[in-house]
Amino acid sequence: MLNEIYDHTQEHMQKSIDALKRDFATLRTGKVTTSIVDNIRVDYYGTSTALNQVGNVIATDATTISITPWEKSLLSVIEKAIQEANIGVNPNNDGDFIKLFFPPMTSEQRHEIVKQAKAMSEKAKIAIRNIRKESNDAVKKLEKEKDISEDEMKKGLEHVQKLTDEYISKIEEILKIKEIDILKV
Repeated sequence: MLNEIYDHTQEHMQKSIDALKRDFATLRTGKVTTSIVDNIRVDYYGTSTALNQVGNVIATDATTISITPWEKSLLSVIEKAIQEANIGVNPNNDGDFIKLFFPPMTSEQRHEIVKQAKAMSEKAKIAIRNIRKESNDAVKKLEKEKDISEDEMKKGLEHVQKLTDEYISKIEEILKIKEIDILKV
């Protein structure tokens, strides 16, 4: 019974880490990646569709992303979606594809993005703590229903805390690496 709780706890904490990594991928670093446009959705015949599902999205160099739609009629729709997404650049439409030119980031922009990364990691830590609370409640419930002894409950709570500490330190490590990546010129 306790092992099921531990497995459940670990699985959900890992999902929080994975979500944080996906969030971090959308942040801009010194080199442009196509993940910056991952959250942009376009209206594709009445359906909200991910940008990378309606065309090729490639980083042509360190500061440029090129988007080639599979249908030319989508150019204006994609252009409008990029403008509404407010990613810090204006799309350049040349009739065949759209290019996004990202200027080199200023020191101030880098520090602002680091703040965003810290906020994202704090959100992930809160999620981990919420999972800890759920797991602790489940362990206490087992003891209350006399399925486990008080000693087993204490060991269970300690194990959940150990998992929590482990995942919080993983978040801090991921943040540290991302911070270095963002601040690197």
